[in-house]
Amino acid sequence: MQYGSTSPKFVTLSLLFLLTFCLALPAVASDRGEGPLDPSQPQGITVDEIVQRFAAKEKQFKIAREQYTYRQSVTVDTLEGDSVDGEFKQVVDVLFDDKGHRIEEVVFAPQDTLQRIQMTRQDFDDIQHRMPFVLTSDEIPGYQILYVGKQKEDELGTYVFDVAPKQIEKDRRYFQGRIWVDDHDFQIVKTYGKNVPDLGVGKHKGGQENLFPNFTTWRQQIDGKYWFPVYTKVDDELHFSTGDVHVRQIVKYSNYKRFGANVKITYEGQEVSKGQAQPDTQPQGTQTPPKQ
Repeated sequence: MQYGSTSPKFVTLSLLFLLTFCLALPAVASDRGEGPLDPSQPQGITVDEIVQRFAAKEKQFKIAREQYTYRQSVTVDTLEGDSVDGEFKQVVDVLFDDKGHRIEEVVFAPQDTLQRIQMTRQDFDDIQHRMPFVLTSDEIPGYQILYVGKQKEDELGTYVFDVAPKQIEKDRRYFQGRIWVDDHDFQIVKTYGKNVPDLGVGKHKGGQENLFPNFTTWRQQIDGKYWFPVYTKVDDELHFSTGDVHVRQIVKYSNYKRFGANVKITYEGQEVSKGQAQPDTQPQGTQTPPKQ
């Protein structure tokens, strides 16, 4: 995401996350509800088979989520010590118009009181498209994927992988971090990392900085089939050339409903029933996002 300073030298930002983030994982793992990491190899299945299975499921998930409406609630705070000194809030319903085109309807947007940073287009694009990270079979060739081990997420058994782009192409954005894959459904249930690259960083970039945060996104099972993102949390220090800014952010994705479109959605080889929008069911998984 990207922010801007109100100082004479305008600064745009996204939250900074060092590429060496993996070294810090043990220190913060307990804060995200993770059990001990078991580095042993998976039993009864190869690592390559796990990757191929979850990538295929992710492709199904991506197609399915594009046919759901949902509510997206965003809160961004800047802090000076323990005190909030600026806040951005927005609630958006992601819907379809009468022609079946995806639209966004802002339902709540109080006055923005952020002073040291500013929300920008890249921030909102990340919130909607990249914080709910998807790694499909089409995208696998562009990533390095390293098996880390097995780990409990609440009551879920998961396979853990570190992922990073093999190379960064101009005008493209990527995710770099860690993913947890449910060992039963073979779908990503949690991600931790950041979106890369940071933009406008360095003395030859015209004095603008566009930094991006490390974040954690949790998913829950919707309609008994798909692990959809429901909660993203950011708590990061943004290291601008003009000074550090402590940012906290919460994004909630809720009220998922299937849109009654003439699009075939399959799950495990079977077509998901069509019809009118259906309210999201009680999540069937045991993955529980943290309380605010």
